[in-house]
Amino acid sequence: MIRVGLHGLNGHQIHRNLDAHPRAKLVAVADIPRDQLSREHAADAALRVHPSFDALIADPEVDFVSLCSPRRADQAALAIRSLRAGKHVLAEKPCALTEDELDAIITAARESGRIFHEMAGSGFGQPYLAMRDIVRSGVLGEIIQVISEKSYPYADWRPQDERLDGGVILQNAIHALRFVEHVAGLRIASVCAAETTLGNPVAGGGLRMASALLLTLHNGGLASITANYLNPPGTGVWGDESLKILGSRGFVESTAGGKHTRLVVGDQDHGPLDTTAPRIDWLNTFFAEITGGGKFPVTLEEELSPTRWALRAKAGIAR
Repeated sequence: MIRVGLHGLNGHQIHRNLDAHPRAKLVAVADIPRDQLSREHAADAALRVHPSFDALIADPEVDFVSLCSPRRADQAALAIRSLRAGKHVLAEKPCALTEDELDAIITAARESGRIFHEMAGSGFGQPYLAMRDIVRSGVLGEIIQVISEKSYPYADWRPQDERLDGGVILQNAIHALRFVEHVAGLRIASVCAAETTLGNPVAGGGLRMASALLLTLHNGGLASITANYLNPPGTGVWGDESLKILGSRGFVESTAGGKHTRLVVGDQDHGPLDTTAPRIDWLNTFFAEITGGGKFPVTLEEELSPTRWALRAKAGIAR
């Protein structure tokens, strides 16, 4: 049994998913009020609610720490401290706000002998897993261009301070960067980016409302990404995302947050994709890896490469 500790609720914390994972048991939390847990966990008298992160990672009954820390700017240091305390670590994206921090996490995982992963499963749910399989089959020919948008709604709870969640590139566009590398299967070679606060209803606020990224790829191809907080309620989806992968023989695409898909090869429109195959469950795969029975579809370096390019995109924007 993997004994799980949770830190913070700033992101996609895993507490409501643990019941589906028989390998794991929630034993401790920090920076999470008991009443914010599921009814079952809140009523668990054995659950330890620690007064601090330090107390959580000092708990000898905790094997695994899931980080959705209140400030994303603190999270890399917390991940490193957790690894050095002998805990396996899963971290909300972005797991770091600088490339040096990202490298330090990788080093700490290697030196500690513990396993680290980011919550990086964007490209391994449906329909993206089916799109990945199509690309890998070669039916599209040489992949020449990738076009993606990730659009979330604006809300007044979105932080004006990017140190809290990473901002539009690191919190939002990172999904599309994963689509390029993990779904289209192309390594990024360079990136340039721009972003704007235009449309931010908070006067003088720091929230960037939209960004655009232009990528060159190692095979000579191109990718373009737009990410924004401009998704209106009328779309009916929380993340109105799209992905189009264009090759020398055809294209595959997903629109409307994955609701609609299409494969066209040569003069044949094959219509919607078969997306009935199960997704790769990121958390379950992590638990299986810890117990020696699971393997991720990408290496840690491949998993974190989109995060690295998001950090480079952000760092390269002229201020």
